[in-house]
Amino acid sequence: MQIRVAGIVPESVVDGPGIRFVVFVQGCPHHCPQCHNPETHDFQGGQVWEVAAIIDQFQELPMIAGITISGGEPFCQAEACAALARAAKKMGKNVNVYSGYTYEQLTERARRDAPVRELLHLTDLLIDGPYMHERRDLNLAYRGSPNQRIIDVPESLENGTVVEWKGR
Repeated sequence: MQIRVAGIVPESVVDGPGIRFVVFVQGCPHHCPQCHNPETHDFQGGQVWEVAAIIDQFQELPMIAGITISGGEPFCQAEACAALARAAKKMGKNVNVYSGYTYEQLTERARRDAPVRELLHLTDLLIDGPYMHERRDLNLAYRGSPNQRIIDVPESLENGTVVEWKGR
């Protein structure tokens, strides 16, 4: 299986709690003004990787807390991103996903799209919603604007309502 990738950061402390392995997927339909990663918007940009090669690279870093899948828009490559998330879970690692879609939009899409449903169900923390430059706040943990929520996905799915993450 292949995935189109804008870049990989093997060790990051700004893309979620702990030291994280970050995959920036290529392609994004949102085009948020003043996006932090505008080079990821073009669906034909970046490089094509074998998902297995990314998993191999991730496995070589045992001190990593988990994987963060950012973008671009991960849910536009949900099947390949779900494969990454499955592999991380098998290694006992957690999964964070950044999406310009809201949790509510994703749960609606998940009803009719199995790869979206699988990726959502494998996600521990979802940072949702579009970046809004006019609301930019550099004091927020792991997000750029306050409309973006850090959602505890397992709790949210269990409760049937959004449960925001209470950690830092």
